[in-house]
Amino acid sequence: MFVVTNRKLNENAKGLEVFGKVPNEKGCNELRLVEVTGTGKNIRTHATEDQLSEDEVKKLIKKFHLEIDPGKKWFGSLKAACAIYEKARREKRHLLVYVHGYNNDMGDVLKTCRELEALYDVVVLAFSWPANGGGIAGYPAYLSDKRDARASSDALNRTIEKIGFFHEKLTEGLRKKLQKKAYRDSTDNPLAAQIKYAELLDQECGIKLNLICHSMGNYVLKYALFPGGSQARALTFDNISLVAADANNERHQQWVELLPVRNRLYIVINEGDFALKWSRRKPGDEQLARLGHYLKNLNATNATYLNVTRASWVKGDHSYFLGDPVKKNKALKELFKEALEGGVAEETTLYRAEGNYYELR
Repeated sequence: MFVVTNRKLNENAKGLEVFGKVPNEKGCNELRLVEVTGTGKNIRTHATEDQLSEDEVKKLIKKFHLEIDPGKKWFGSLKAACAIYEKARREKRHLLVYVHGYNNDMGDVLKTCRELEALYDVVVLAFSWPANGGGIAGYPAYLSDKRDARASSDALNRTIEKIGFFHEKLTEGLRKKLQKKAYRDSTDNPLAAQIKYAELLDQECGIKLNLICHSMGNYVLKYALFPGGSQARALTFDNISLVAADANNERHQQWVELLPVRNRLYIVINEGDFALKWSRRKPGDEQLARLGHYLKNLNATNATYLNVTRASWVKGDHSYFLGDPVKKNKALKELFKEALEGGVAEETTLYRAEGNYYELR
């Protein structure tokens, strides 16, 4: 499993201790890529940064039909992208980028990623920002994480840019091959060729690229959308799921509507979410209603709102896409399976026109 992070890396540490709890000493925008293998006491971490030799790049070009210049500088991120893509194709899984929330140390992040891969047909790439995860407690920790979340927004933006670039390069050769086949078979009918091309893409290139932001991870994404040249505004993902969003409900449409998707943008809400109820309380003045637990003002024109408040086993849970809620509620698991794998999640729900949301009971 690979983790992209702007945390400080403790180079001499072992296992998950390599991940620090503060931003990289070179700044919040500095990204590192770390491969995590093994389980329990046998967890190993390896920071990928070495420049690839021209021979290594040529081998990757040949194997993955890459249209890149082997004479340019390429680093371990290219090799990692190829490994992730190869795993997804071999295991017939989709790709899922996971952005965690407040108070998550790397043990929490790794546990969530592995559970996501166990529950759904996905290969997970984690983006981990320096959430406190065990330092100071209570409100100071929450406010500290909120500052780090906002400071990490450009690091997420750069991560999305790199993901989009590598995904484009890894699928470019196959797309061109299928396009030639479609137009060769329908030389006199451009419309038929386009339809044939779409069919071939669906058959041969079925891997979808999706994003899930949980809790304060949505706050990171919100600020990654600015300024106007942000790569977070690029058409990169098939589905985006904003789950238990610890961001203001008020005027959320102003940033949500900047997010393009090929299929669906989901905002998942649980009115009973205890963590979001707690996050509304901050010293001095009360924080505004959170997007992930408030069923009013649901007016982003590009979003599909999913209300799971009354779904069995959800209750006051904050991470209801994992654990008992989805293990004991098949309908809830199916909803997240569709959302996180690039499908259509709302088909088995009831639309409530009065609130502009789909409800799962």
